[in-house]
Amino acid sequence: MKLSNIAAQLYTLRDYCKTAEDLKQSLHKVREIGYEAIQLSGIGPIDPKTVKEIADEAGLTICATHISYDDMKNNIESVVEQHKLWNSSYVGLGGIPGEYRTSGEGYAAFAKEASEVGRRLKEYGLQFIYHNHKFEFEKYNGKSGMEILRDESDPEAFGFELDTYWVQAGGADPVEWIHHVKGRMGVIHLKDMAIVNDAQVFAEIGEGSMNFKNIIQACRDTGVEWYVVEQDLCRRDPFESLAISLQNLKQLL
Repeated sequence: MKLSNIAAQLYTLRDYCKTAEDLKQSLHKVREIGYEAIQLSGIGPIDPKTVKEIADEAGLTICATHISYDDMKNNIESVVEQHKLWNSSYVGLGGIPGEYRTSGEGYAAFAKEASEVGRRLKEYGLQFIYHNHKFEFEKYNGKSGMEILRDESDPEAFGFELDTYWVQAGGADPVEWIHHVKGRMGVIHLKDMAIVNDAQVFAEIGEGSMNFKNIIQACRDTGVEWYVVEQDLCRRDPFESLAISLQNLKQLL
């Protein structure tokens, strides 16, 4: 992990990225904090060229995205065009569509279908990556949804973007799962978990109870390229949260 490979996930700042002007102000703040890259997710309906111009002006690399599964399946030409414009090779999906979540057969069907989408993207030099939540760790006949996704998908076309918080929330070990998807994960979401008033909450990296020293080492051992800081909900100003996470991550460089 290098400083230049640590990115801010814009979903954290979604309330501050609704317009082009919002995005411009927010990205300059992100760069001032010390980030050199971003992941596009949760921003308003802003023209892709304008997004690229704003990111370039702020001095930020667009390392990955989150887009809709419908666009991946039905508007692949537009998806490819946007990602080429942004110089971003990782096409992220934020979660499995609801209709596939109810059974092991559903997970297996999605794994095969998304693998075909991934193969189409790969023809253009792009990589499909799947972002988990905790529901994928529900088991069906003794096998979790995540295991089904891993085992029933094409390793070359179906990549992963593990979210450390949600792996932990699902009762699994983030370090083990980083190794489970070795060679299939170029982007990871770093997010800490804390306990406040006997409830689990999202926390800045290093401010919770997760073992990030071992998590980062596992990422190094398995060849992760991008370390993306995300916090779904912040108990302080989200820019401050991103700053705290970055400062704590610097201690692990």
